[in-house]
Amino acid sequence: MKKKKLIYFILMVFPLIVVCLTLPFLPEQIPAHYNLNNEVTRWGSKYETLFFPCIALFVGLFLLGIAKLSSKDLENGQQNEEVCLLAGIVALLIFNVMTLFFLYTDFKSIANLNSVPIDLYQLIFGTLGFGLIFLGQQMPKVKMNHSLGLRTQWSMKNETTWLKSQIFGGYSFIVTGIAILLICFMTNGLNLFLWVFAVIILQLIVDIFATWKIAKDNEANIE
Repeated sequence: MKKKKLIYFILMVFPLIVVCLTLPFLPEQIPAHYNLNNEVTRWGSKYETLFFPCIALFVGLFLLGIAKLSSKDLENGQQNEEVCLLAGIVALLIFNVMTLFFLYTDFKSIANLNSVPIDLYQLIFGTLGFGLIFLGQQMPKVKMNHSLGLRTQWSMKNETTWLKSQIFGGYSFIVTGIAILLICFMTNGLNLFLWVFAVIILQLIVDIFATWKIAKDNEANIE
């Protein structure tokens, strides 16, 4: 747990530290906004580079609160806290990737992202894909709580429906992560975003239906 917390805190503050150290060397004007064609539409102050690090810090602190809440009043709550920290590490890793990518574009004053060798969407969603695969392996460890896991009115009926729902959710996360990685290899840019969005919506629908089916089957077995 201590190692995970150390990694968590490093990822939470690393973007802010890096940006603060590099800020004096950045151009006074940097690309501040790109359109759907990856062309810069607005140039802004170099201090706007602090945006993602500040968001990462806020998200990190928020997820720490969720981690504490998910473990509260539970006999084995430490497992929930650990899984929540791992989810936070995945989220913070994405912010770290975005911060480093935009630092590169800021230093180079890149006016068109199509000229960058690495696609931003592939970086972000590739990280997300690996993160979902990793988190899917952890989901069965999550104990029933009110802030973490595959939670619906059906999964939270009892311990049996909860456990079966988390096991299904684990497989669902892994399959979704693999699907996202495959999409990253096949396309990029806005098309990648749209495909990933569709896959995540489909996963959400399947997960909700699965918890309903698990609860219904459980009730039939009891009767």
